[in-house]
Amino acid sequence: MTRLFGVIVAGVAAVAVPPFPHAASEPALAARIRQITRSTTWTRADAIPIAFPTFHPQGMVRIDESFFMTAVDKTSNAGHLFKIDAHGGLVADLPLGDGAMFHPGGIDYDGHAIWIPVAEYRPDSRAIVYRVDPATMKATEVFRFADHLGAIVHDTDDNSLHAVSWGSRRFYRWPLTTAGGVVDPAAAAAHARLNHAHYVDYQDCHYAGAHLMLCDGVAELRGSPVVTFRLGGLELVDLIEGRPVHQVPVPLWTATGRVMTENPFWIEPTPAGLRAFFVPEDDRSTIYVYDLKSIS
Repeated sequence: MTRLFGVIVAGVAAVAVPPFPHAASEPALAARIRQITRSTTWTRADAIPIAFPTFHPQGMVRIDESFFMTAVDKTSNAGHLFKIDAHGGLVADLPLGDGAMFHPGGIDYDGHAIWIPVAEYRPDSRAIVYRVDPATMKATEVFRFADHLGAIVHDTDDNSLHAVSWGSRRFYRWPLTTAGGVVDPAAAAAHARLNHAHYVDYQDCHYAGAHLMLCDGVAELRGSPVVTFRLGGLELVDLIEGRPVHQVPVPLWTATGRVMTENPFWIEPTPAGLRAFFVPEDDRSTIYVYDLKSIS
């Protein structure tokens, strides 16, 4: 499955950042993402109602014609991985978590497995990292870590996992063994790097090739007297340097005013450009589909 796109975004203007040395070897998808600007036209292509309660959606990938989406049920303290068909119907529901660790986050698909972090519902806590077989919906625990992990990606170019903390303020990295395990999970804490981008907090992230991670994000800004503004966008992050290489706002909202980049997203290339999928709403959710046809 061709991979995707990702997140975060800046206030009023896209931020121009000089390319890194490996930018010339970026895959086509990352190159197309770099072409998205404030003037890019997002055209609504579809809106697929999800036919069951989704609780609080978190992360999403699309494999063939199926969507796999994590969600947290805050009432029952339960984590879920839903498999959803192309029409919004429920195919399977995999429970995830252990005790207080019931909050699944942003997820990634590497062509073989779905990677999912499940953490306590608070910052500076604990998390489990799972590898899930999308064909069998079987989850395998890979390791546990002493922090809240809000999203995870698999860098298939150097076989390492990268995760962000609560609010995406810290970056973590774990090399994977040839068997798909982690030798010393706790060692990553000593090498954590701060996220120097502060426009939005990452919600869902995906590997985009060439050591790049794509995330969507949102921030709530308050003024005085109390005025709330929610900012959403996409950010392409260099995993080697630990900083964004492209930031752009996504000027899309639901009819009720929810920012499209509130939670799960997925983006994939099409012959005409890019196609994006967003699920910003809780409980009674819709998969909103947008085309970007000016991206070549």
